[in-house]
Amino acid sequence: MVASPRQPALQPVPSPSGRGVARLLRHWQLLAAAVVPCLILAGIGWWFWPQQPTSGPPHIAAGTVQADLLGPDSVSRVAGTTVVAGAQSNRPHDPLTVSPSACAVAAGPTTQSVYGQVWTAFVSATYKDAGATGAYTVNQVIGVFPDNAKADAAFATLTKGLNACSSSTRTDQDGRTSKWMYKAQPSTQVAVAWTAAQDGNANWACSHQARVNGTSLVQVTVCQAGDGQPAAAKLADKLTRKVSR
Repeated sequence: MVASPRQPALQPVPSPSGRGVARLLRHWQLLAAAVVPCLILAGIGWWFWPQQPTSGPPHIAAGTVQADLLGPDSVSRVAGTTVVAGAQSNRPHDPLTVSPSACAVAAGPTTQSVYGQVWTAFVSATYKDAGATGAYTVNQVIGVFPDNAKADAAFATLTKGLNACSSSTRTDQDGRTSKWMYKAQPSTQVAVAWTAAQDGNANWACSHQARVNGTSLVQVTVCQAGDGQPAAAKLADKLTRKVSR
């Protein structure tokens, strides 16, 4: 009978001494002290990290001037052609460089020459033809003032400036000049219409409509070959009804 090999006896694992336990605890305390602040900072960084733009349409808060704008579909139905949203601005541009200087309003009716600096809310939005050919553009402007009197004063500045100018030469930022002719229709206390035609560009013009409604001064411009006044008037009426301030 063959005897089974003798198994080695298991040696007992020595228990750590009090000094070893202290060193172990100290090691974990140092590790925690280093890691926990990093985790906290990472969490704070994630919380305040700027949100990346999404591919969806921007949120438009109800009650703002942006919410009062006519949408591209609504404009397309009136215009009889498909337009898409383009650039927007939340403040009027600086006055244009124009000669004679008295034509600053006629040349830049949606700039600071009319809206000044006392407005409380402002938006200017341009829609272009879907083919991006520049053959058809629509601009909407809403300027809200602190009270009716200031809105009326801005409208008076607009009508006075239109009556003071029949033609002007504009200079753009690149130093190029263009000559424009203006023809205003008789204004009422709340509305005015006029046309700006560029010299040398046959049958192409910008048809303007402006309305004052309470504390708001709205404008619509339709630029196209031919008469854009009927479309501009319809769009201005629709825009004015939407403006509730």
